[in-house]
Amino acid sequence: MSLETIAVRREGRVGVLTLNRPKVLNALNRTLMREVTETMAAFIRDDGVLAIVVNGEGRAFSAGFDMKESAQRGTPTLEQWRQILESDFDFIMQFWDCPKPTIAAVHGYCLAGAFELALACDVTVAAEGTRFGEPEPRFGSGIIAMLLPWVAGPKATKEMLLTGTDQVDAQRALAMGIVNHVVPAGQEFDKAMAIANDVAACAPLSVQLTKRAINRTFDMMGMRQALLGALDTDVLIEAQGGPERAEFNRIRREQGLKAALEWRDARFKR
Repeated sequence: MSLETIAVRREGRVGVLTLNRPKVLNALNRTLMREVTETMAAFIRDDGVLAIVVNGEGRAFSAGFDMKESAQRGTPTLEQWRQILESDFDFIMQFWDCPKPTIAAVHGYCLAGAFELALACDVTVAAEGTRFGEPEPRFGSGIIAMLLPWVAGPKATKEMLLTGTDQVDAQRALAMGIVNHVVPAGQEFDKAMAIANDVAACAPLSVQLTKRAINRTFDMMGMRQALLGALDTDVLIEAQGGPERAEFNRIRREQGLKAALEWRDARFKR
């Protein structure tokens, strides 16, 4: 399979999937989403792969969904927004739903849709210096896969999402339960591989059925329906837009994405 946006390899019984758009902080565009999904399906079919590690090339794990690509869509209708966001939701949730354990090794920035992807993984290892967050509310956007309350609880989730912060550091993420381990920068992949190899050394059927049982516990508590309800809310947020979104998009069109991000963040500087 010829790949443009990711790199794929096997290390023993572990499949490694590397987001590989370093010049744009591994922004998640449609090509990358398709290649990741095809690779995940191949790993699931491969009986020799017993665990999957996902990481990012360059300065960041990922800054989230590609905003430049989204700007090229114009103004989608409500139904078009639903199709777009359902596709994004399925992309994120495949890491939760994957029958084989998924482990994220994150560094640099882990934001927005990429933050949700890391939440969807079974285990997350973070490098010191990693910044986490969901800045979407700062420019009139919404949360696609609202996994955070199921991981961190309501208080931490409300503070994080209602302020739209993207400055949660690795130690704070550890305290919130967002990550399992924080390690010195540069060691996050090795730690993730060590965990993956421990997983791969266990009995595969036992591991996969145990993961399924854990996920079913959350489904019985209503997580899936809650996520779908939150997705409906995001569809409405995206379709309705608002003055913040309009101004952000105007600046992005006229001055570029960097200027739009500076406008977004200037209102929160103290």
